[in-house]
Amino acid sequence: MKFINLQSILSTRMGKYKIFIFSLLILIPFGSPVHAQEWEFVKEKDGIKVYTREEPGSGYKAYKGEVEMNATMLQVCPILEDVEQFDDWDEDVSEIRLLSNEPGKYFKYYVVYDTPWPFTDRDLCIEATITDDPLTGIRLIDARPIPDAVPLDPDLVRITHYWQKWIVEPEPGGKVHLIIEGFADPAGDVPAWMANMAITNTPLNTLGAIRENVK
Repeated sequence: MKFINLQSILSTRMGKYKIFIFSLLILIPFGSPVHAQEWEFVKEKDGIKVYTREEPGSGYKAYKGEVEMNATMLQVCPILEDVEQFDDWDEDVSEIRLLSNEPGKYFKYYVVYDTPWPFTDRDLCIEATITDDPLTGIRLIDARPIPDAVPLDPDLVRITHYWQKWIVEPEPGGKVHLIIEGFADPAGDVPAWMANMAITNTPLNTLGAIRENVK
């Protein structure tokens, strides 16, 4: 009688299973959500391209804008990291306060947004971390909410679902490829359809203002 080596069979099958899982994992981009939606091109104006996409679990959309600028990293990055001057290129900011920072590593800040009538003004507490890729020279500024960093103001609506990324990529010829990606659930009573119409102007206005600031 021929005996079946059950342990050997299981070991072989488990080995094949591990190879299969590994094969799946290497197809998934590092740091990318498995179910991330593709960006959908919306419009282009003055050399600035605008995209939107669905945000998982939300009726509000995320946005993306990109532009090529005749500028260096040394010109662009300090603007993106100078918290107290953000209101120079974001017209919706009515108050901004630096909470703490370590240059080149992170900064935390509090911001109040002037929301059009009849909606209540919004506020937001943010921590942004800065990382550099030594091989490509790309700088990433990744901002996330820290909702409890500042006590709630009863006259404001606190935004808690938010993220934003700045990607600054050096290019030949003294140019920079600048990308902004972001999402904010305005909370409260702002209809999703209205917010989704308005966000296509956010990257246009922001990138346009930064480009003028650099000039």
